[in-house]
Amino acid sequence: MTEAAAETRTVVVEREFAHPPEKLWRALTQPHLIAEWLMKNDFQPAPDHRFRLEAHWGTVDCRVLEIEEHRSLSYSWAAQGLESIVTWTLTPTGRGTQLRMEQTGFRPEQRLAYFGARSGWPQFFDKLDEVLARAA
Repeated sequence: MTEAAAETRTVVVEREFAHPPEKLWRALTQPHLIAEWLMKNDFQPAPDHRFRLEAHWGTVDCRVLEIEEHRSLSYSWAAQGLESIVTWTLTPTGRGTQLRMEQTGFRPEQRLAYFGARSGWPQFFDKLDEVLARAA
């Protein structure tokens, strides 16, 4: 591991949802649902697909890195000088699905982005829960 890699920070958010993995997968991969809980987008669940997330504060340029249907999704996340990777992991449980989001690559000088992600992702999870509650 390089010294620079050792200095990067990671944000992890985990939550169990009372829904099957297939339902969470749709919310993570269908653009109209992603727009309801995360940001407007042109996402497609295909390896190497480049897409953009749009928010009031700016845009995020992304590229799908890995995808395993109903199990995991990973994409690059580039915005305002931050080059990171977001990985979603879905694990079935007796009551639904354990969802784990890990965003890696925050450099020491990116404290604002790191703390923004630490506070922002739990809010996105709350919105995701609301979308799941009303989605078919």
